[in-house]
Amino acid sequence: MSASIGMLGGARAQAHLRQILSSLNAYVVNKPDVVVNFADEKFDAESKLKDEGAKAYIRQLLENLVKLTEMLKANVKS
Repeated sequence: MSASIGMLGGARAQAHLRQILSSLNAYVVNKPDVVVNFADEKFDAESKLKDEGAKAYIRQLLENLVKLTEMLKANVKS
């Protein structure tokens, strides 16, 4: 997940980090990519995200993280 005031929202940094983590055999939740571009316009005065599309992607990413965690936990018990 990344956010930036620019148009790409940190997408290149996110891709590079994923590349590094995969070379370390780290578990990475790959989908969905959460990239919040023009972040200075997408947060309110209390720093709360007001972009509903980004919120939906974050929700899906967290659901996928839970699924990965449950899968890894089940493999440890086996």
